[in-house]
Amino acid sequence: MKAKDILRDMKPYKPGKGIEEVKKEYGLERIVKLASNENPFGFSPKVKQELPELITNLEIYPDGYAAAVRRKVAEFINVNDNQLIFGNGSDEVVQIICRTFLEPGANTIMAAPTFPQYRHNALIEGAEVREVPLVDGHHDLEEMLRQIDSQTRVLWICTPNNPTGVHIESEKLKAVMDACPDHVLVVLDEAYYEYLETDDYFDSLAALDNYTNLIVLRTFSKAYGLAGLRIGYGVGHPDVIRMLEPSREPFNTTTVSQAAAILALDDQQFLKMSLEENKKNKRALMKFCDENGLSYYDSQANFLLIHLPFSGDEMFQHLLAKGFIVRSGEALGLPNTIRLTIGRSEDMAVIQEEMKQKLVSGVK
Repeated sequence: MKAKDILRDMKPYKPGKGIEEVKKEYGLERIVKLASNENPFGFSPKVKQELPELITNLEIYPDGYAAAVRRKVAEFINVNDNQLIFGNGSDEVVQIICRTFLEPGANTIMAAPTFPQYRHNALIEGAEVREVPLVDGHHDLEEMLRQIDSQTRVLWICTPNNPTGVHIESEKLKAVMDACPDHVLVVLDEAYYEYLETDDYFDSLAALDNYTNLIVLRTFSKAYGLAGLRIGYGVGHPDVIRMLEPSREPFNTTTVSQAAAILALDDQQFLKMSLEENKKNKRALMKFCDENGLSYYDSQANFLLIHLPFSGDEMFQHLLAKGFIVRSGEALGLPNTIRLTIGRSEDMAVIQEEMKQKLVSGVK
């Protein structure tokens, strides 16, 4: 048997250490996971209450068109239902885009580092990947535009960016859309859109009326807390959606995930609570960093990328032994950093104290 040559040099996505694994390894009773930007406040109680009623007729395939959640999302964000495509998380929509538009001889452009699945899926399709290094945590948009040629198919922009958390101002994104040629699809990944705290953001949905080569990605995995159910979506011009649909698997989102997404949209009170707590606890973490001489990027997401005076792996291991799972920046292409998901206030108080102890003791 012979697989694609590119796969010999690629590694599968490696998630962080699991909670039960860490408990066993370090003999701990409680683990706080702050590594994957999940919602520490859980998910809508309406979903939890209705979940037993949702687990019925599991012998029947889900609605492949996702009609009910399609109508709900279309109404909620004020678009037509033919402007939507749903995926098993928005990262499946990334895969669908790559399957549709990328092939050997084509190229695609993205920042580095950013969400790694852009690169991963593009390489599998045989496309050339052109990565443009971040500048102080921000996309170098001018250089990304300079990289475009006649063979460019997709331009990826993640805002707020994962793993730095910074967003791109409205005028800068508008300038990109005005300058980008029509043959290039611009993918605006807004997985952390709900966490934005600034008025200076690009109204991507309104921009769809002016730019037919734009698609916006959003998800229920982050602010809505449905990461375990895997459902996200893309919003674009009907012609773009029509091109994507043949690349989508026929039953790619489950009956339960579709129903839960509808309930989550109905519970804006839970969303508001989550966003308020995230904002408060993130401000407290920023204050802690300021008081302890740690720099960080001005995150508009539910995590903070913190610069350290030593390796991120050192802080990762120290916190792991204390029952906290974070993400070392060494694995993200950002040496001497950690990416820390904003958690509950009581957990954040403890982890900040543990970080302080490590900063005092320094490198082992």
